[in-house]
Amino acid sequence: MTDRKVAIVTGASRGIGAAVAERLAADGFHVVVNFAGNVLAAEMTAAKIEQAGGKAITAQADVSDPAAVTRMFDRTEAAFGGVDVLVNNAGVMHLAPIAEATDNLFDRQIAINLKGVFNGMRQAATRLRSGGRIISFSSSVVGLYQPTYAIYAATKAGVEAMTHILSKELRGRNITVNAVAPGPTATDLFLEGKPRDAVDQLAKLAPLERLGQPQDIAAAVSFLAGPDGAWINGQVLRANGGII
Repeated sequence: MTDRKVAIVTGASRGIGAAVAERLAADGFHVVVNFAGNVLAAEMTAAKIEQAGGKAITAQADVSDPAAVTRMFDRTEAAFGGVDVLVNNAGVMHLAPIAEATDNLFDRQIAINLKGVFNGMRQAATRLRSGGRIISFSSSVVGLYQPTYAIYAATKAGVEAMTHILSKELRGRNITVNAVAPGPTATDLFLEGKPRDAVDQLAKLAPLERLGQPQDIAAAVSFLAGPDGAWINGQVLRANGGII
């Protein structure tokens, strides 16, 4: 048991998720580093938190599996005594024009990006302690409407809709529900396979003329999870440097 607040961060083994986990740990949260398959990366994230003086455990769960998400919450409660914050970060992106998209491409993104967030929200809605926070990840592609992004953007639009509605369904519980919608962010997954010219072009789209960094996104999550974000509820925060 602990009097520290406890945060679950899904997809926290690397990239934005790892940055969020590290930032929340620095903010004083005990952190659960969720991962789907990359146990080594998750353990490295947890070890980095511990080396910095924080407290973290890892929890394997495929967020598209409701039973696995339930077990993750069970593990968190057993380790730390409760859950205060859920960050729904886990997601995948597979791009294709609608006319060329396969059933598998559609089904996988729906399962992880949309059903996975639903699974987390459903658990959090009944298990978060008073003063809790549910923070999910949308994407600024929801407003950009670029070709080939239709399915991915549709999943994120669904996340935004659930965010607005759940914030109202939790009336009287003292739990806020918000989403963060990053723009292009310099993670390994984002940069992989892109030629330098394409990266430079994307970096110049925002008026601030740079890519976001994982720490930029983690700062937005930190705000929503912390005391200064207590009056923000049912909102989508576009952390994108002004790209849209």
